[in-house]
Amino acid sequence: MKEKLFELIERQNNLTVEEILLNIGMSALLGFLIYISYAISHRGTIYSKKFNASLVILTMLTGVVMTVIGNNIALSLGMVGALSIVRFRTAIKDSRDTVYIFWTIIVGICCGVGDYSVALIGSLGVFVIMLFLGLVKNDNRMLLIVRGDRGSQSTAQARVYQMFKKKAILRVQNTTENDFELIFELSQKTVKKCVSAPHQISDELYKIENIEYVNLVMQNDEVSN
Repeated sequence: MKEKLFELIERQNNLTVEEILLNIGMSALLGFLIYISYAISHRGTIYSKKFNASLVILTMLTGVVMTVIGNNIALSLGMVGALSIVRFRTAIKDSRDTVYIFWTIIVGICCGVGDYSVALIGSLGVFVIMLFLGLVKNDNRMLLIVRGDRGSQSTAQARVYQMFKKKAILRVQNTTENDFELIFELSQKTVKKCVSAPHQISDELYKIENIEYVNLVMQNDEVSN
């Protein structure tokens, strides 16, 4: 029993150079498939070329690690112990980025152990799903900030409700002895249905006497680089 356990622990991979190159090559090929998927589903300012390029490299590195580990239990336990002390502090700016990181790791593991069919079929399935679901965008909320003389507070609040047909949600109400500040939460659809241009909202509110400023900003939960 001890001899069999010792042989299992000390077992090494007997992979040829061609097999090693095939594992790494398939990892790189499927990594570029992930690269294309990320570029399609992350359009606009949220797209990061550096992060997308890192996905390809991460897929290859995972494939290399799995090729080295293979069936060697002792080496795999040592690798787990070494990686467990590594702490990553990079902020994830989009929840979909986590999906892509797991995708690259899984593909690298499959290619590293030689399960190319599983890696290919699984990647194609995820690619099709992300092609449709990955384009789903958040309906970012808009914040309308109005500040002016306290005597005009009720008039300004009534005008906002009138413009947006009571779909504006009052989130913050700050007042001093002389001034007031109101912060309303709006959806992008509500703003578009109300007026054709943001400056028209300001024009309507500036018609009220003693309004100091009107700001319309987008509330974005994404973390920038």
